[in-house]
Amino acid sequence: MDGFNYEEMVQEGLRGVVHEALETAALNGLPGAHHFYIAFKTDYPGVQLADYLRERHPDEMTIVIQHQYWGLEVDEKGFYISLSFSDSQERIYVPFHALLSFMDPHAKFGLQFTPAPIVEEEVPATPKVVSENGDNIVSLDMFRKK
Repeated sequence: MDGFNYEEMVQEGLRGVVHEALETAALNGLPGAHHFYIAFKTDYPGVQLADYLRERHPDEMTIVIQHQYWGLEVDEKGFYISLSFSDSQERIYVPFHALLSFMDPHAKFGLQFTPAPIVEEEVPATPKVVSENGDNIVSLDMFRKK
């Protein structure tokens, strides 16, 4: 890497604000008139959404966390929540890296995000077996740091 990626550092810090706000709401509920509008990329890896919701919102979706939500759970990578959609309760999972915006209108507070780049999970390569003079030698070169 050439230098520092300050933009990504700032984005990660802002995601931390959302993490803390959601964690506080999960533990204590929403105080007073506070409520959240959260927009996220529905096609981001790791988003868990009912198929009919993904069909209606193929790119992005905004949820409201106010009166009717259940089971808000926050982990290091995102949050689970159950919300009511057309009289049907659905459980969803949103990774923090899928966020587009977070707003608390009561506090007149809002954040905009650039979704994190999608990183394909690396699949470990199978070590090469080199045969010399009938001996099987496993090459570990691919596992060494370069």
